[in-house]
Amino acid sequence: MNFVEELNWRGMIHDIMPGTEEQLKKELTTAYVGIDPTADSLHIGHLVGVMMLKHLQLAGHKPIALIGGATGMIGDPSGKSQERNLLDEETLRHNQNCIKAQLNRFLDFDSGEPNSAELVNNYDWMKEYSFLEFIRDIGKHLTVNYMMSKDSVKKRLGEDAKVGMSFTEFSYQLVQGTDFLHLYRSKNCKLQMGGSDQWGNITTGTELIRRKESGEAFALTCPLITKADGTKFGKTESGNVWLDAKLTSPYKFFQFWLNTSDEDAERYIKIFTLLTRDEVADLVARHKQAPHERELQKKLAEEITVMVHSREDYEMAVEASQILFGRGTAENLKKLDEQTFLAVFEGVPQFVVSKAELAAGINVVDLLADTAAVFPSKGELRRTIKGNGLSINKDKITDQELSVNEDYLIGDKYILVQKGKKNYYLLIAE
Repeated sequence: MNFVEELNWRGMIHDIMPGTEEQLKKELTTAYVGIDPTADSLHIGHLVGVMMLKHLQLAGHKPIALIGGATGMIGDPSGKSQERNLLDEETLRHNQNCIKAQLNRFLDFDSGEPNSAELVNNYDWMKEYSFLEFIRDIGKHLTVNYMMSKDSVKKRLGEDAKVGMSFTEFSYQLVQGTDFLHLYRSKNCKLQMGGSDQWGNITTGTELIRRKESGEAFALTCPLITKADGTKFGKTESGNVWLDAKLTSPYKFFQFWLNTSDEDAERYIKIFTLLTRDEVADLVARHKQAPHERELQKKLAEEITVMVHSREDYEMAVEASQILFGRGTAENLKKLDEQTFLAVFEGVPQFVVSKAELAAGINVVDLLADTAAVFPSKGELRRTIKGNGLSINKDKITDQELSVNEDYLIGDKYILVQKGKKNYYLLIAE
């Protein structure tokens, strides 16, 4: 597989330094992507860089994931309006271990092959570096004029001179350049990849390698992913879409991809899956014939949910979606784990009921009009039952004398009430 050609058709190249493709054709090449360790999970904003490393490894080259332990203690000015919070070493190590576990789902670290992946942390080579050594070994090789010419610096200094930019942040490109130099020396790493906002930092590294080692190193960046409407990719009302199931449930993760627009789905399926060019072309053509079927979004959501989570998590997410949109059964409902169940019915009105009262059994009319005010009156509730408009746990209720007891509890805690087609209510037994 030609790595550059593969990224090109997938729309994953923004800038590429001359000679990069020739280098990759010539020999097995080691390349790295830096990952910010400020959380103990990756989010979908990291996935483009991770997919670049995955394609690199599939093309026979060696990927290195660099955890920015040292740079995480500084803060990167690129695209930021202010400095980040700084982290202590214990937090960084914890975050590193969690990120490595997630990367294992994408990269082969353990095969022992020449191109097996590695994970490194720049804190390991930066922590003993004294300030005097750093300015002598690194600082003197790059002029302030060169550093000031970078877009990330010019943008910050021009935006608001009152806020400005600290020396710590100004020196960030030197630290990132030192990473590239260190990996060039220690692991013969000749290529750094990242988002297009990293171009200035990456080329500082190639310049440092040229001046210090008289060596040749390369740079490749991908476009920053945005949504077709111009809003930020990967953000929802509740914040980032995380890869950790505890932070973003597989159901919510699946729903994020399922709800993408047609235009975005056509781009994302190239970037975030391993489907071939022919498979993507076929899918896009079928989608255009029947866009209402949302085949493109369904396939995108399936591929990426299985890759990040598992086939089982994907199947549960599909079942959960069917429940919400009216095609689920009581059996489907009972199969859901608590996290998925709560994710599906997040935001629906909730009522607390007594478990002790349920043990004795409560008449359905009393339960839903008095104990829990799902209905404003018993008369309306009786009319709804007569009109076949009430369901409990997805089963239609036709008997106004029904006694609801503990047997109705899902996971020993919840009862799902549905009024009409779309109005859901959750009873929580305590």
